[in-house]
Amino acid sequence: MRQQRTVGAIVEIPLEAGKKAYGRILGEASFAFYDYVNDGEPVVLADLVAKPILFIVAVYSDAVTQGRWQKIGRLPLEPTLQTLPLKFIQDALDETRFKVYDNGVIRPATREACVGLERVAVWEPEHVESRLSDHYKGQPNEWVIQLRMR
Repeated sequence: MRQQRTVGAIVEIPLEAGKKAYGRILGEASFAFYDYVNDGEPVVLADLVAKPILFIVAVYSDAVTQGRWQKIGRLPLEPTLQTLPLKFIQDALDETRFKVYDNGVIRPATREACVGLERVAVWEPEHVESRLSDHYKGQPNEWVIQLRMR
């Protein structure tokens, strides 16, 4: 079922073996993914959004607009989710040069300032699903490894 991308909407994400994970549509192309998985039983949205966030990344909009991830409700964004976390950019030609992406503003940065940040990237929905599945299996994820700082 086709849907619109709605900031604050909560989406249900199908994983392996009938498991479901949950994310939240944020500003720009970003989504927050909660540390919660179940077998698809109904979820109390207020309880879900109180769970810790595993990670925030940009995802291609077709995850929602093509109906891969179904919206199950919407709540206003908490103030902490209205500003996106910093992300890093590593120069492809000179891997010793870094920049920080801060909500549309790019500025030079040190390697140390980029430690622990996500790389600027737009994720395919299936790669996010893989990352979530691997998290719950306690194993490394190939996409996280590919995107980590060199």
